Amino acid sequence: MLNRFDLPDLQIFATIVRHRSFKRAAIELGVTTSALSHAMRKLETKMGVRLLHRTSRTVMPTAPGALLAERLEQGFDLIGAALSSIESYRQNPSGSLRINLPQDAARLLLWPILASFSAQYPQVALTLSVEDRPVDIIAEGFDAGIRYGGTVPQDMVAVPLTHPLRWVVVGSPSFLTKHGRPENPQDLTRLPCIGVRLGNNTAYKWELGDGEHQVRLDVTGPLGVNHTETTIAAAIDGLGLAYVLERRVREELERGELEVVLPDWASTGPGFYAYFASRRQNEPGLRPLIETIRMREGL
Repeated sequence: MLNRFDLPDLQIFATIVRHRSFKRAAIELGVTTSALSHAMRKLETKMGVRLLHRTSRTVMPTAPGALLAERLEQGFDLIGAALSSIESYRQNPSGSLRINLPQDAARLLLWPILASFSAQYPQVALTLSVEDRPVDIIAEGFDAGIRYGGTVPQDMVAVPLTHPLRWVVVGSPSFLTKHGRPENPQDLTRLPCIGVRLGNNTAYKWELGDGEHQVRLDVTGPLGVNHTETTIAAAIDGLGLAYVLERRVREELERGELEVVLPDWASTGPGFYAYFASRRQNEPGLRPLIETIRMREGL
């Protein structure tokens, strides 16, 4: 009884019949004619029927051999078509792709590439769920997520999307004129600050500096926010100092609406990572989306 392990020998047989020659079949398959002869003897013995008439000049299939060769060619054509469809699917992915990501990642990573990605992969229906709360992407039906590197669940496959990110303290010129410019981290404890609220509604301690000299501070002020847009707007309006990704306020810094304070105490943190369960890595468009982001980020 034949099984899937006999497929290589069946392919050898079909190739010999197609060429009517052991020598030409051996050249195509990249093996020796003796290896083909051995494979054919093993196949005929296992099937219990002679498949080929062999002479010094030619090779012809027997009646059952000809029937088998015809059916095999049909089968191999179907297999080839199936493999071609998979290759086409890989090169031209289609279907839905659901991503969960925080607002800063959406603005910094997705917004700049959405138009080009959609134009290149028009058959991928991309759904973005933008929220900062911790999410179990598998339980909630997402194909992948994006988070800061230090918060990716350990049982997930993680792929870096950016280099490490720089966090800074910023304030508006009007605020600094009124309250003065802090000279060291401890000065922040006496100045109005806009608190950072995490997705689970806990307060985040500002991390200043790197390595063994890093300082983590509880700050106070008139406002606590879990929304970056609101934090930046409040800082521009002079409500307090804000702790933000430097990349996120690049335009506000260039326009002079905000200024970095304590630049020597900027902190470097993990970059953004895409993550997914290993069984989800072949979702349509996921790999192209990741590579599009990484290429723009210079990774």
